[in-house]
Parts: sequence; C-alpha cells; structure tokens
Amino acid sequence: MTRLVPALLCAALLATGCASTDPDLRSRPEAMQMARVQDGTLLAVRKVKLDGNQTGLGATVGSVAGGVAGSSVGGSRESVVFATLGAVLGGVIGHAIERSGGRDEALELIVQLRNGERVAIVQSQGDEVFKPGDAVMIITSGRSARVARALPPVAPEAAASAPAAAR
Repeated sequence: MTRLVPALLCAALLATGCASTDPDLRSRPEAMQMARVQDGTLLAVRKVKLDGNQTGLGATVGSVAGGVAGSSVGGSRESVVFATLGAVLGGVIGHAIERSGGRDEALELIVQLRNGERVAIVQSQGDEVFKPGDAVMIITSGRSARVARALPPVAPEAAASAPAAAR
C-alpha cells in the first residue's frame, strides 16, 4: 500500500504534464484540412499565462492518496477521521498540483487585419519572436486560430505560372 501512493502521484503528475498548447504542434485531424489565412499587422504583444487543464485526475489521485495515508494514523475510531481529513486535504493539494503543472507561458497578440478589423489571439510562445509592426498571418481552422509571421509577397505572374510548373 505504501508503494501505491507514490505511484498514483507520479501518474497524476505525468498525465497533467502531457497536454501541449505549442503553436508549432498540430493535431492529426488538422492534417490535410484547408485553413483560412488572413494578412495583418501586429499592433501589440503581451505576455500572459495559460492556466492548467482541469481534468479532475489530480484531485482524485490526491483524495485517494490522502485517504489511504490518513487511514493509517491512530486507532480504529481516529483512522476514519484522519482518512476523511487526508482525502479532503489530498484532493485540494492534487487539484493545485494539476492546475499549476499545466501552466504555460503564452502571448496575447493584437492584430489589425487588412480590412481594418482588430482581433486578439492568445497562443503559447513557440519559436517565433513577435514585435509590434510585424507583418503576420492569422491561420484559422474550425474554431482554432494561430498567428505566424507573414510570408513574402508573391508576384501575380509567379502565382499564375506556379500550377503549370507543378504539372
């Protein structure tokens, strides 16, 4: 039983650390799906923090571990009280560990689109460095959006001849 508690805590920590919000990472359903691209100018960049995912696993594992640990304290009457207190305290601690373990540094990017509309997108830091005045693209697919550096402009004649060259 004493080996079970550390194993459950390790499993909870591993599970909460696996979620990714990396703008350079794509999910399988995004493969071979067309996304909409809008050009714009970056107006502002601000660092923010993304809160951790709340699956309930941390609180559950913490409650079980706390209950098991508390039940081993005292005699038969006291063990019920300590098991209950241990379960509550373990749940609170497990919840806090799960929440803080999934926190991530992110950016809030304010972009002015070519039509004059302004939009805000929050995304993880990633490898790109953004600064106000940068030409950027907003890439949207379904309900998700991300900001990337703009590609250099392509001359109309080069764009028209590209499909012919690919044949």
